[in-house]
Amino acid sequence: MSERLSPADAAFLDVEELTTPMHVGTIMILQPPRSGFDYERMARLIEQRVALVPRYRQKVVTVPGGISAPRWVDDEDFDVSFHVRRSALPKPGDAAALTELASRLMSRRLDRDRPLWEIYLVEGLAGGKVAMITKSHCAMIDSAVGMEIGEVLLDRSRIPRAEVEDDWSPRPEPSRMDLLLEIAKEAITSPLTVIDNTRTTLTNLKQAGERLLEAALAVSATARWVFDPAEGSPLNVSVGSQRRIALTDHPLESFREIKNISDCSVNDVVLAVIAGALRGWMTARGEVVRRDTVLRALVPVSVHAFDEDAHFGSTDRVSSMTVELPVGEDAVALRLRQISYAMSAHATSRRAVPADALASLGWFAPSTLHSLGARVSRDLVGRATNLVVTNAPGPQEPMYAAGAKLVEVYPLLPLSHKQALAIGVTSYNGRVYFGLNADRDSMVDLEVLASMVDGALAELLAAVKRGR
Repeated sequence: MSERLSPADAAFLDVEELTTPMHVGTIMILQPPRSGFDYERMARLIEQRVALVPRYRQKVVTVPGGISAPRWVDDEDFDVSFHVRRSALPKPGDAAALTELASRLMSRRLDRDRPLWEIYLVEGLAGGKVAMITKSHCAMIDSAVGMEIGEVLLDRSRIPRAEVEDDWSPRPEPSRMDLLLEIAKEAITSPLTVIDNTRTTLTNLKQAGERLLEAALAVSATARWVFDPAEGSPLNVSVGSQRRIALTDHPLESFREIKNISDCSVNDVVLAVIAGALRGWMTARGEVVRRDTVLRALVPVSVHAFDEDAHFGSTDRVSSMTVELPVGEDAVALRLRQISYAMSAHATSRRAVPADALASLGWFAPSTLHSLGARVSRDLVGRATNLVVTNAPGPQEPMYAAGAKLVEVYPLLPLSHKQALAIGVTSYNGRVYFGLNADRDSMVDLEVLASMVDGALAELLAAVKRGR
């Protein structure tokens, strides 16, 4: 028997257009072991681990007449080699070539006739390194999956964990008549589910947005910002179909030092650094930046305080809140204090939106925090907020994929309508990694923004040391 998509998952498929592919991504850079790390080795690893994420062997089929939500069914022709692909960079294999390739890959929609994911092995990086670029549709990452496939490939030792026993045999794909009979059975055994499902299926884009707003209104404290549109900004423009990616990373110790001196969280420091970078970028563009200029960010966070030493999936609840980044404030230490106060005020006044309050959007596991940001932001960015910033703390110890050491990891979030920039942040093994995904045409100076992160961090660290 097939499994119907949740209302949230179906909505993600409905709103996806050529200009807004709804997949999250990751760029993982690995140092191969002496024994090597090639396409065959990676394909074997993925073939072994895909059993841990059953959704990755399923595809979406539509119901005749659209009388019910689409269904998840086993892909009888599932072929790992279709999803695991190979590429190479021209010499010298530098970061610019890698981000250009990733930009093109992230611009392409996933094949709707196959399971909605891809992984690319990229060879030819400088220093003998390789990269894995993953793409997973947001509809794939829900409570049933719990994690993005890139995570299940990693081990805490060079010696891979024991292989997963896998006796999977695909169930035959249901015919049109089979699907109609399933819906008829649901109508008898669970009529309320069918009614809700049908309403969701017939919902147009505007109604899908209203559904999201209603979910946000379930937490009364969110009503103010839902009906208080964010001010216009150079980040909120119509986006095209092509993307531009920039990457930057910094020592985690610098963020910890600022945190300890200022008595705040690492997440507060991350947001303050991003605010400083955005201020510098807007100024370099010639934008008018007044003292009261703010950019409103949607920030999914753990309910528990961020722990930069936490491992993936170490918490069991998430929240999403909006924070006004004071880009107009020229005093960098004061900028941090304002953000820290806003974040703590959100937590103590219960102005955060708990994930379980967004019941109509599905449940989101903590290990998929970056996907949560994409899912929650779909209709709010460009209306109630200016951008999305996700910060998912990762393990502070080396991780490995088939013996290859993970040395860098950059999260990539999808863009929504009227959203030219999304920022994903992950801490791993002593460093903080920023993945910036942007509209190619309107953000031609994305590298300038990425470079501003360097200066903003250095400026903030110097300021808090002076004020100690």
